[in-house]
Amino acid sequence: MKRNDRTKARGASAPRPSFTDPTIVKEIEALRRLDVPALIERYGEVWGKEPRIRNREGLWKRIAWKIQEQRLGGLSAMASKRLEELIADIRLPLGEDRRTVRGALRKAPRIGQPGVGAVLTRTWNGQTIEVKVIDGGFEYEGVVYRSLSAVAKAITGAHWNGRLFFGLAGRRKA
Repeated sequence: MKRNDRTKARGASAPRPSFTDPTIVKEIEALRRLDVPALIERYGEVWGKEPRIRNREGLWKRIAWKIQEQRLGGLSAMASKRLEELIADIRLPLGEDRRTVRGALRKAPRIGQPGVGAVLTRTWNGQTIEVKVIDGGFEYEGVVYRSLSAVAKAITGAHWNGRLFFGLAGRRKA
């Protein structure tokens, strides 16, 4: 059974256009040649609202994406449902202003970052150094530093990558 026969057998009216559909390709190529005011107008037509950006490159890419989504179909129902579930699980501390949210996000540990309560040890010039990871920074000899690099500078007097100094990261090969 050929592909078109299978499509008809499933009850579909016509095959979906592909990413290489000449009409979509030509429309996107035409977008690339438009100036910013024309792109802003086209954005309003496609998205139904004013753009928040005025960057030519960003505008044509967002318009092109939306055109492809409209013509080729967006996410599947299952993917959309899963995305909505993931979004619903996001818990952000919503404060009175944006600075509260930004601060909370900034405090989130990076991948490979030691957790709160961890103690980092390093021997430097015959002296054992202990740094405790606390909420919002690193404590060394009773002083709280915002970064491991600041701790390393306080210890050595020179600029160091803190993760490298404490052995949390290795040197990259050239």
